Amino acid sequence: MPRRVLILGAGGVARGMAALLHSLGHEPMLWSPSGQGTRALASQPLQVTGALAGTLRVAIAQDLATALDWAEVVVLAMPANGHRAALDAVLPRLRADHTIIISAQLSLGGFYVHQALTARGVSALVMAWGTTVVLGRALGADGVQIGGLRRRVEVAALPVARADEALALCQTLFGDRFAKAPTLLAIALGNLNPPVHMANALCNLTRIERGEVWANYDGITPAVARLIKGLDAERLALAAAFGLSVRSVERHFRETFALPDALSLAQMAARIHADRGGPPGPTDLSTRFITEDLPFGILEIITLAQHVGQVTPLHTAGFTLFQSLCGRDFCAENTLLPAIDLGAVVAM
Repeated sequence: MPRRVLILGAGGVARGMAALLHSLGHEPMLWSPSGQGTRALASQPLQVTGALAGTLRVAIAQDLATALDWAEVVVLAMPANGHRAALDAVLPRLRADHTIIISAQLSLGGFYVHQALTARGVSALVMAWGTTVVLGRALGADGVQIGGLRRRVEVAALPVARADEALALCQTLFGDRFAKAPTLLAIALGNLNPPVHMANALCNLTRIERGEVWANYDGITPAVARLIKGLDAERLALAAAFGLSVRSVERHFRETFALPDALSLAQMAARIHADRGGPPGPTDLSTRFITEDLPFGILEIITLAQHVGQVTPLHTAGFTLFQSLCGRDFCAENTLLPAIDLGAVVAM
């Protein structure tokens, strides 16, 4: 049976999800907070290239309240910088029969939703994903290039008792590519993007600042890989302090890109670059590698570590360096973590 899915966002991931949902027989609708991202798509089809290809007409939400009345599932698919504002716009209108998916969760956004709905007495199913299901890049005003569909995405649910229902719905909507994670905290500590992106951006910073043309995975040299593994050791130790077991960065690369066990992290990055060439590395300091992953990913790790008395010297050093390099207060930019009861998260 086709499902009605409202996607909050209009960038590459949101457009790619719309294409995937359409290919599997569902009814996606895109909502842009500003309206800019969907203006062209209101009158012309979405042009899809890459792992999926074709053209399709996507429904566009002109009024959020009307769109929420129509939707069965609501998916948040935008950079974390916009999560708080988008969630605050929809939370007063969410119903118990809605399902809310955070794709992907940063700064415990799934718990923020659950916390707010519980305060309203609304028992909706909330899901948090560890990463996005599509690798999508917006092309102009009406296109998307899908670099790939992930083979494995971890999902956690609140209430935890509805985990099987959450898994089944994800598979119905997006295909058989999901695995259950025990808690939203496991999702938070299993997210590899922030440390990998921080290490790669830090070690290739002048390339980014000068706008040079470079390949993302080609930038993960053996030295960069050592830094990534050092960050990974801190993340794995923090997960263990919470009684959780999460994937290592090497396992993440192997499972995402179907690579053999014998390769080191640097060798895997070199293989990905040789096989794919892209994606290109960022060419501006406003890249989400910095402006999203630092305040919403790295700060999340540091904050959770402080909560249980753990030390994360590499995460903390990288965070401090980037605040100085960019001249920004990334702590002040995170509007989700201050609103979350960490004690309640840990107790779940």
